[in-house]
Amino acid sequence: MTARRTHLSTWTTPALLLALLTPGLVAAAESAARCSVIHAGRLLDRPGQAARGASTLLVCGGRIEAVREGFVAAEALPNAAGAPVIDLRDRFVLPGLIDSHVHLTSDKAGVEGQLEGISKGVADHAYEAAVNARKTLHAGFTTVRNLGDEDGVTLALRDAVAAGKLPGPRIVDAGTSISTTAGHMDPTLGFRDELHAALDVHGNTCDGAEACRKAVRRQVARGVDVIKIATTGGVNSRIGAGLGQQMFDDEARAIVETAHLYRKKVAVHAHGADGIALALRAGADSIEHGTMMDDADLKLLRQTGAYYVPTLSTVNGYKERLAKNPDAYTGEVREKIEWRIGITGKALERAIPAGVKIAFGTDAGVSLHGRNADEFELMVAHGMTPATAIQAATVNAADLLGLADQVGTLEPGKRADLIAVSGDPLSDVTVLKRVEFVMKDGRVEKDQRVEVASR
Repeated sequence: MTARRTHLSTWTTPALLLALLTPGLVAAAESAARCSVIHAGRLLDRPGQAARGASTLLVCGGRIEAVREGFVAAEALPNAAGAPVIDLRDRFVLPGLIDSHVHLTSDKAGVEGQLEGISKGVADHAYEAAVNARKTLHAGFTTVRNLGDEDGVTLALRDAVAAGKLPGPRIVDAGTSISTTAGHMDPTLGFRDELHAALDVHGNTCDGAEACRKAVRRQVARGVDVIKIATTGGVNSRIGAGLGQQMFDDEARAIVETAHLYRKKVAVHAHGADGIALALRAGADSIEHGTMMDDADLKLLRQTGAYYVPTLSTVNGYKERLAKNPDAYTGEVREKIEWRIGITGKALERAIPAGVKIAFGTDAGVSLHGRNADEFELMVAHGMTPATAIQAATVNAADLLGLADQVGTLEPGKRADLIAVSGDPLSDVTVLKRVEFVMKDGRVEKDQRVEVASR
């Protein structure tokens, strides 16, 4: 009886008794605890439309609950009394950015990248990917599509980030990229014959339709979100086979059909016009790079509704490495890089007036991680407006990744992924290189205002 009396006494304090009598107060308190109110000086909630002025966002449970005009007090919002207010009244707020083409495991390339590929193990690449993921998130990119990783590192990182174990952007992952033997994704290129058996262990090269179907199914079995293939040669491929078509029609068709059977989209590395056309005829969902596309390719892009992902930032990586070390790239790779630097942006200049759908992608890894926003400046330099470049990195990229119901805009029901900058990115897109505030799934991942104040 004494024990029971003690138990009751611990539960009969005035506050708790009141809570028992008014359970609605408990629910309200719990709701406020998981909510936050954001006051934005300007708000681009739906890129492609005009920005709003002073606005208030209510974020609850990691999602946007409401968007209101003006600065609304927490007490005036449903279930938000007592919720913390994030003051961004002197900032421009917009959706978290999306990079549709990254390689998180490294940003080494050329001779240095080749050496790293055989001298470092899976654990090294895993730590590197985690660091690069955090850099990317802090740069304001809350979602990325990782298009190529041989050892499953980014598949594991995707799951770790989703589980809240590590900071990083939401990851849509392609696993290991697929190509034909001697194609751009062949891991043996540039190495001595006796090393090939040790390097060619991922089953990602295929020759003939049936082998290509099997290569896709192997990636699907690993749990990938998207399939990445190469229908042409690559700039960084250590082989002098050029940048034209390197896959037959039946091989490309088999890959795309198999991927679509499993409801996976297909991203295609393609530089040459013939390889671009091949991929689009097969039903590809996006063309990555698209450096040499011609009028027929542009027509196919419009007809199929596939996206073009320009990846202009690669030239930044090339220029910076060569400035540090003139021998960073050698032989045929150096020749292709010089050509790529000279032609970069020309395809985008033709795609814009042609009405092609464009999604933002950097090829970070060739360029430096954390510098993803450099792509905006290049897109604008080659014909896009700041508004359409931002739309490419939000609404369009979300559509390409199959996440339009989750991210890309700041509407009720969508994930609370947002960033804030000083200045107006619609008039000066370079302000996106200096993101000061990042929220992902309702959690503040970066707040430079606090960091500055605490120094």
